Amino acid sequence: MIPEIGHFSLILALFVALALGVLSVVGGQQGRGDWMALARPGAQALWLLTAFSFGCLTYAFYTNDFSVSYVAQHSNSKLPGLYRIAGVWGGHEGSLLLWLMMLSSWMLAVSIFSRQLPDAMVSRVLGILGLVAVGFLLFMLITSNPFLRLSDIPADGRDLNPLLQDPGLVFHPPMLYMGYVGMAVPFAFSIAALLNGRLDAAWARWSRPWATAAWIFLTLGIALGSWWAYYELGWGGWWFWDPVENASFLPWLVGTALIHSLAVTEKRGLFRNWTIVLAITAFSLSLLGTFLVRSGVLTSVHAFAIDPKRGVFILLFLTVVVGGSLTLFAMRASKVRSGGAFALVSRETFLLVNNMLLATAAATVLLGTLYPLIVDALNLGKLSVGPPYFNSVFAPIMVPVLLFMVIGSWARWKSDSVAELAKKLRPVAILAVLLGCGATLLAGAWSTLVALGLTLVFWIVLASLLQIYRQLKDTVNWKSTPMSFWGMHVAHIGIAVCVVGITMVKGYETEKDVRMALGDTVSVGGYTFRLTGIREAQGPNYNADVGDVELIRDGRVLRTMHPEKRTYFSSTMPMTEAAIDTSLTRDVYVSLGERLEGGASPAWAMRVYHKPFVSWIWGGCLLMALGGAIAALDRRYRKKIAASARAGVAKGVVA
Repeated sequence: MIPEIGHFSLILALFVALALGVLSVVGGQQGRGDWMALARPGAQALWLLTAFSFGCLTYAFYTNDFSVSYVAQHSNSKLPGLYRIAGVWGGHEGSLLLWLMMLSSWMLAVSIFSRQLPDAMVSRVLGILGLVAVGFLLFMLITSNPFLRLSDIPADGRDLNPLLQDPGLVFHPPMLYMGYVGMAVPFAFSIAALLNGRLDAAWARWSRPWATAAWIFLTLGIALGSWWAYYELGWGGWWFWDPVENASFLPWLVGTALIHSLAVTEKRGLFRNWTIVLAITAFSLSLLGTFLVRSGVLTSVHAFAIDPKRGVFILLFLTVVVGGSLTLFAMRASKVRSGGAFALVSRETFLLVNNMLLATAAATVLLGTLYPLIVDALNLGKLSVGPPYFNSVFAPIMVPVLLFMVIGSWARWKSDSVAELAKKLRPVAILAVLLGCGATLLAGAWSTLVALGLTLVFWIVLASLLQIYRQLKDTVNWKSTPMSFWGMHVAHIGIAVCVVGITMVKGYETEKDVRMALGDTVSVGGYTFRLTGIREAQGPNYNADVGDVELIRDGRVLRTMHPEKRTYFSSTMPMTEAAIDTSLTRDVYVSLGERLEGGASPAWAMRVYHKPFVSWIWGGCLLMALGGAIAALDRRYRKKIAASARAGVAKGVVA
């Protein structure tokens, strides 16, 4: 009975979303106060219905209701309770319901935290989000119903994909989806502004905290996914340029450009058309990522290879959203007045240059991701585009991004001079070069690329610290400093910390694949690994071989590590559980491979790594997200607008 109620709740949600979309948009356009008043209650009702449906599916998983086809495919009676909950989004149908749950949660947040905004604007925004929800509800009800019953009920389920039976995968998908779906909010604000014809600083100020919030979740989701791949897959990598990884990275790159472009639009009234394009592109790339993962065109540990007909539906939906948005933009763009002028050397220029570089980086990643698919679709053969392409084209674009990031934060609005900037930043540049080269010499063998990376790190950190010092020195009350100032520098320092991790692990990591019998040793990065035993262990739904590996340095045993090779009852595919010893400046990593035949004594394939500063990659991501959160708390986003302004915006209807 519970699944039927959940399905009926989705049907009701479809009608609520459709009514919300039509009445709220039309009401906002025509100034119909009675229709606009329905927007917030409608969004809240949609959230309640979606949450109830999501709860019904969760209950079916938790109680092992194998009469539900989706539960039978992705759960098992021996599955631990935590992973039963994670099983809700462990497959295609449930992940779409999670997508819708996140979308309705964003709508709920807009309805609650945008009470200081004009009713007409909020009505349009919620209406547009409601229409997006209609598309996904139709997709779910027509092609991907998670509540379908089985006529022949199995005694037990097939079990959740063993790769997904990990704590990281409990939190990674919801966090990533919050970021993915969150890009719908600045998109909705952009379309609402186009409908209203008021692309002014107020619109950018209203939209900016929502774009920042979505970017924060996307940053955390990508970081969690990278960390999960690092410790779970057993190959020691933290980013492989997998197409599905790229699908999440693309909206992050464009979203980064968007939040900086919104800052210029808010402050100076510039880049209005460009900001609209970025908002549309960020959400479109989120939908494209959904298409790539759900359509079955990709084979990946992250992807759901399913019926391509579902991919056709998403592709049509993507076409409608992108085509309709760009058509509306084309109709309105010529009527948008340009803002004030700015000199060639100014903060606006450097922000624009970095925006273009980020857009170019996104384009190169998009090309490398889609080109093999296009070649295959045209029957021109199979083509693989891997890390060598991405590393060779992406890294050179990021170097000037990091360089201009500092110059832009130091340049004045409207106009500045090269001589003045050089005078301010020359000491920072000299000290950064000296420290970067010195740190490289101390780290080990000389590497020009490592020296470049560390020089850029010191360039960012020193410039931020100096700006913070000057701000504190010149300000009587530090509390009067805008939160956005602190958020910017925390995020920039987070980028520097992340670059430290990437630079050091790329420059100095060492690894060995070896055959080890009991008592054998192998040395990597100044550490010695000694295999002392292999024993059998049993988990709730798997059997495992567990290694006992002593980690030794300078003749002293630091600890015993326990890598595992698991075989799940529902799958014959063995899974690797790496053992990792983490410290502030390095990870040592060991994974247990297959038992090797032959030889005088039993032996196993072992893989050992020494990875300097690898944890700084994820620490930097956390700092970036923290910086975004601090910036989003700026009090100017919470100011209430005057009643006259509310009325003026409400009447801003374009003929």
